[in-house]
Amino acid sequence: MIFFVCIGALLTALVLYTRQIYSRFSEAGVRHFRPIPLVGTAGKVVIRIQHLIDSANDVYTTFLEDKFVGQYLLLKPIIYVKDLALIKKITVKDFEYFLNHQGFVSEEVDPIFGRNLFSLRGKEWKDMRFTLSPVFTSSKMKHMLPFMAEVGDQMISSLTTRLHESGKTSMEIDAKDIAARYANDVIATCAFGLKVDSQSGRNNHFYRMGDKATNFGFKALLTVLGYGSVPRLMKMFKVALFPEDVRDFFKQLVLNTMNERKAHNIVRPDIIHLLMETKKGQQLTYAENSANDTDAGFDTVGKSTVGKRNVDTVWSDNDLTAQAALFFVGGFETISTAMTFLMYELAVNPEIQERLVQEIKDHDKANDGKFDYNSIRSMTYLDMVVSEVLRLWPPAIASERLCVKEYNLGKPYEKAPADYIVKVNDSIHIPIFSIHRDPRYFPNPLKFDPERFSDENKHKIQPFTYMPFGVGPRNCLGSRFALCEVKVMIYLLLQHMKLEPSKRTPIPLELAAGSFSLRMRGGHWLQLRARD
Repeated sequence: MIFFVCIGALLTALVLYTRQIYSRFSEAGVRHFRPIPLVGTAGKVVIRIQHLIDSANDVYTTFLEDKFVGQYLLLKPIIYVKDLALIKKITVKDFEYFLNHQGFVSEEVDPIFGRNLFSLRGKEWKDMRFTLSPVFTSSKMKHMLPFMAEVGDQMISSLTTRLHESGKTSMEIDAKDIAARYANDVIATCAFGLKVDSQSGRNNHFYRMGDKATNFGFKALLTVLGYGSVPRLMKMFKVALFPEDVRDFFKQLVLNTMNERKAHNIVRPDIIHLLMETKKGQQLTYAENSANDTDAGFDTVGKSTVGKRNVDTVWSDNDLTAQAALFFVGGFETISTAMTFLMYELAVNPEIQERLVQEIKDHDKANDGKFDYNSIRSMTYLDMVVSEVLRLWPPAIASERLCVKEYNLGKPYEKAPADYIVKVNDSIHIPIFSIHRDPRYFPNPLKFDPERFSDENKHKIQPFTYMPFGVGPRNCLGSRFALCEVKVMIYLLLQHMKLEPSKRTPIPLELAAGSFSLRMRGGHWLQLRARD
């Protein structure tokens, strides 16, 4: 009898608790779908029949005219801000109210990944942002581009060999696999100074650890949702997003590389060198960081005005390792995803592919085969194509902010019963994926159309409707690096290969459920053919 009484009391408490949580939006008239106890409005996501972004897009389009709408991710109330003026206020004007991110892991459980730039808060984040800024200037990109091109040449050599050995004029490829291996090798050389050829040496240790660290499948999705809903419970059970061997690998890699360079006086323009200078307290000033800095394309984010000062924070080995690990994880997954979807769109839009190939041929002829950072900046159509794939398939599907001071969002729509007050530690999301596909801002939004970003048309794009690298001071620090890497890969690939749909290419494309990242349902299969 006592057992059943206790169970009844627990169930009653749970019902009352969830009722309190799920009444947040109703009280202020914030429109949302009806939540299901414990899973909220993410029921289809939890049972793996809908991608997280499709779930968010449903509520976005259902209440299209509202300034913001609500969603319950398990027990976490999330506000999706849709109004452009409100997005500007939150991310720029009133940025100090939304200074932090929720974070995907606990610093106590995972001291490496829990201390990276994404997870750091307040003054620590501002100091680390300033500390890392020198590695992503245009001058640094000029030094890194030859490393990217070398990796691209390895990729072409491997693909040519595989095609020759097949004895056929074309072969089916897994676009995601090729893109991931290219991204892996670029980060290995540009961040850690390692020569890795994952295209040929397919089972090397660096790639295996990277693949394991970025396997953001269903378990990772539940972990992220869990830390958003019940962080204390996740910490109590020491749930980690990244396996222990991956954390140990990155720590040993960073510290051993630093010690090796210090012992042999090795200097190389990469992130390890920057971290070593940081450890010695020899950061550049902000003015030096920004000198003669130019963008690498339409997509590149602007500089942040946060952190224009000297840094007095002393960083530990774990702190420095965390930044190198973030650079790897962020670059590996987002960049490989962008390249995968770019290859797909070029394969199913052959007229766009051939126009881009012609620009590549014209550039190659005019510059006697020379390819450098200025090439990246001067190729207009290449930038248009990359900009459009980042609109249609942005790897960062949303931008999240954590409220640090109570904030009045106003009414979600004109006749709403009350203003909605965002409380401390509440999350608001900017639904980048949905905004990029809103027909009010991009006519015929599902069409892959690089002409949106031509010199004649790009001025029509409204501010805060195109945000592939985020917006405001917490935008993506590595946008130049990402753009360079994607453009180098597609330049070299199209020089030598032609992309075509295969029998297994998913047309039309649908997103696979059960993943935190963008994945194609049915696989990432394309046909590759050598050009004359």
